[in-house]
Amino acid sequence: MAAPTGHTHTPRATEAHVRRSRTPRPRVAVLGAGMIAGVHVRSARAAGADVVGILASSPERSRAAAHDWQIDLAYPDVDAVLNDDRVDVVHICTPNHLHVAQARDALLAGKHVVCEKPIATSAAGARLLADAAAASGRIATVPFVYRYHPMVRELRARVAAGDFGPWQLLHGSYLQDWLLPPESTSWRVDPVAGGPSRAFADIGSHWFDLVEWVAGVRIAEVLAETATTVAERLDAGGPTFSGEPLAGSVRVPVTTEDAVGVLGRTTDGVLVSATVSQVSAGRKNRLWFELDGADASAVFDQELPESLWLGYGNRTETVVRDPASNVREAARLSFVPAGHAQGYLECFENFVKDTYAALRGEAPDGLPTVLDGVRSARLVDAVLTSADRRTWTTVPG
Repeated sequence: MAAPTGHTHTPRATEAHVRRSRTPRPRVAVLGAGMIAGVHVRSARAAGADVVGILASSPERSRAAAHDWQIDLAYPDVDAVLNDDRVDVVHICTPNHLHVAQARDALLAGKHVVCEKPIATSAAGARLLADAAAASGRIATVPFVYRYHPMVRELRARVAAGDFGPWQLLHGSYLQDWLLPPESTSWRVDPVAGGPSRAFADIGSHWFDLVEWVAGVRIAEVLAETATTVAERLDAGGPTFSGEPLAGSVRVPVTTEDAVGVLGRTTDGVLVSATVSQVSAGRKNRLWFELDGADASAVFDQELPESLWLGYGNRTETVVRDPASNVREAARLSFVPAGHAQGYLECFENFVKDTYAALRGEAPDGLPTVLDGVRSARLVDAVLTSADRRTWTTVPG
């Protein structure tokens, strides 16, 4: 019998072939072992990376963190991280005063960088880091992760479509209470470790990044007042948000601010006002802003991230997260169907996913880079200068 003709046999793809076709997994090292480092570890893994090692403030803490987070390697020092050829990306989650040197050295070693904010304790330091990133050709991103709430993307798309008309007023607040008790403390209170600004650099920076990015504005000048409501705190604290002092701590004067009030003007002359506090009882992480336009207003509340409030002259409306009806970018960032709540951790995961996409040569919309960190540092400097001189102060660039 003659062999059949007209048929081509296509071998089934083997498991090995499927594996070879996948995008290589980024290999990550994490510097730091506090609360935010844990979020980075979780997000890196969720975004498809291998977390190969961790470095904490001591060998003992490094080993403990590696054990708790099931990471194979506890690095002995920073040089060991920089010399590890397996590492593609370094996530920097250390105290603020270490950021510039650690991030710059990682970039010079050929690593990509994700650096916690503030990326520097001064605008000059932030600019130095941005220049290092540009010279290295590596990716350097900053976790302004509230950009990654789907409803923030929904609002930004509506702003771009002209739904609100010219801005009349931009206002809001970012309130926390974790430093309300006089006995609460943290390394962030120390101006050496945390920098000369605390409340504004830590959380006010998020508010201004988000409002500028969503509303499509730039703050041109600010008038600021700071307040330190607890005159003395213990000089050594545990992890951020724990509020727990370490054994042997002594009381020292507090020189960083507990609260800030900021007035501003955009380059178009629109009035901006924001209140920032880490001593507002009952407020855990309330980043809230309202954008008032000539045609409509909008409110976003980070503690209620699944919806937007929209106001018109004769009615109000609540828009909810629903990938079936939201704009494309909001739908892209939605992990689950409408009615299944998602929030901060998913924001962080989406930010890290977009960072790793940038490593592959993609250009994700809204990915915050070291240049956004420079912008934030300039705002911090302007706020501190204004509060010190008690005068309107220009925000560079």
